[in-house]
Amino acid sequence: MIEPTTAQQAVRDHPSPSLLVVAPAGCGKTEALALRIAGLIDNGIVEPPRRILAATFTNRAKDNLRSRLRDHIPAGVMRNRVTVANFHGLAARVIRAHAATIGLDPAIELPDGDWVKEQCHERGLSYPAIEAIEGLFRTIKQKPLDDSEVAEALRASGNLDAYKIEQQRIADNRATYDDLLRLAEHILSHDAVAGLYRNHFAAVIVDEYQDLTAQQLRVLNRIGEDRITFAGDLAQGIYSFTGAQPAETEAAIRQSVGSNIVEFNESHRSSPAVLAMVNALNCVTGGTDLHCAKPHTWPAEGFAAIWDFPDQHQETKWVIHLAKHINSAAPNHRIGVIARIKSRLRFLDHALASTELTVNRWEDGVLDTDTAVIVKRALHAVDIDALNAVTDRLAYLVELAKIDEINEPDTRRSLIDALVWVLDRMSAGDHPDQIASRIRIGHQNTLLDATGVHLLSGHVGKGQQFDWVVIVGAEDDTVPFFRAETTEELLEEARIFSVMISRARHGVVVTHAASVATMAGKAKARQPSRFLLALSAAHPLTKHQSGEWLKAAPWDQLRKR
Repeated sequence: MIEPTTAQQAVRDHPSPSLLVVAPAGCGKTEALALRIAGLIDNGIVEPPRRILAATFTNRAKDNLRSRLRDHIPAGVMRNRVTVANFHGLAARVIRAHAATIGLDPAIELPDGDWVKEQCHERGLSYPAIEAIEGLFRTIKQKPLDDSEVAEALRASGNLDAYKIEQQRIADNRATYDDLLRLAEHILSHDAVAGLYRNHFAAVIVDEYQDLTAQQLRVLNRIGEDRITFAGDLAQGIYSFTGAQPAETEAAIRQSVGSNIVEFNESHRSSPAVLAMVNALNCVTGGTDLHCAKPHTWPAEGFAAIWDFPDQHQETKWVIHLAKHINSAAPNHRIGVIARIKSRLRFLDHALASTELTVNRWEDGVLDTDTAVIVKRALHAVDIDALNAVTDRLAYLVELAKIDEINEPDTRRSLIDALVWVLDRMSAGDHPDQIASRIRIGHQNTLLDATGVHLLSGHVGKGQQFDWVVIVGAEDDTVPFFRAETTEELLEEARIFSVMISRARHGVVVTHAASVATMAGKAKARQPSRFLLALSAAHPLTKHQSGEWLKAAPWDQLRKR
């Protein structure tokens, strides 16, 4: 077991159930949260049979925290004393158990896909119209409104399509993702129900507080009151498009916790070279400088480079060459290839398919642990003759997977995505047994631990780490995204860039191309990202210097670090 740092120990043994942990990227936040949970139990702050609720944003974040908890809490104690749930799952649990409190049918259909978008497509609406409706729903449904008040707000907006879609939702007795937290908040507004949850959960742990919406914070406060540990970092607030308001949220939390604050400033994840890149962006992110906890333990002090290319073809060639070199020299290392937007990865994705490198695509729901267990079980039950006889093969697989027994909304959504992937593999000629053999299940074999090349977008990679990170497409209109116009939007784009860099342990490479093909295949001139100027303060290596470093690198030491 790794010896806790002074700051982590302070979090573990803090006597107050109300606490703010300010932990920038790589400072051991997830480990600190696991220690905090262990400390709440061991120090008697949470006594049996009461439990601890750990709230995360995604299934992958749940996986990450659970894996850390295994190092500090026996399996039986974890099973009986800790509930790890994402917000949609928590909301679904409240709805299923207490829907009748607000006159709602407990059998209401929970979401497993983007029903609103499906309704928009059925109505033949344009992309801008769909965006407007989705934004309207998100804005209105994050307010503490009941169904009738939502309908009135939609009617008053003048968007007739949105109003009709909402009426259809109610008639179908279903909830969308935007409804889950709203309905849960409505239920928890009843003191008797909130009291049940407060009695059940003696403490609440919240990961990535800067990404909370005001609605999520209200729900947590109804359950946790003054017994909440918040952990995160304002400089990593990158989810304003979901309704998050990092500065306002942190201000409210600081007021609630008072002086119960532990701040981290030592990185245990990244080499000095990577940290120099992260710190160089502080002038545009508003972050504070991080210090490497043990700089002498990083072989050659790490690696940081910026590579420029004439076009995406040369960029792709160099990145694959780098990945092959690392894979050959350190096959146990994980290489994260990250782009601000998924479409910027398409060139590499296509080229990697013809290499021998193992490629992990983080958009595949089948690699999510909970989903993988369900899909593998369903694949073993597939009857090929029955599958070939049905007209709706997806519906056949969905029934085998027993989706109606799943209350976790994110798992339902991931399951549908995974089954679509299964059908794609079957169309390519794979037998169900072959597909099942490709699904990795278990702590040591999930996507979080898999070696090889990982393709992912900047938002998806948040909270994860890789031995090496390659950020492709550092061009204006991509980083920052072309829709970012206001000062606050550009600040968030800088934070996204910083978050991508901070995923790296040993080394990071940032690439940009002077010409990149559009989705239609036409070459379009690109300008380097405006954020690259700030990175020059970190003295990143050029392509030539990078080659020299990689040739001379102490790979024996790198493999062991």
